[in-house]
Amino acid sequence: MSTVSAPRPAVTPVVLPVSRAVLWLVGTSLLALAAYYFIGVDQGAVSVFGKDMHIHEFVHDARHFLGFPCH
Repeated sequence: MSTVSAPRPAVTPVVLPVSRAVLWLVGTSLLALAAYYFIGVDQGAVSVFGKDMHIHEFVHDARHFLGFPCH
């Protein structure tokens, strides 16, 4: 018994120029470093944004969930 399948369209790869790939890499790296700082490093007292911006308290549970000690 033979099965007949419909022809599948050819898959074309996405071509990304090197300059655009570098922009994506740099942008993604900056975003990742910012997320790492706000979740893992910012302690309130030594915060880049001063003592009035309590980002540490805003992401406190996320810090523990991700395994960052903060106490």
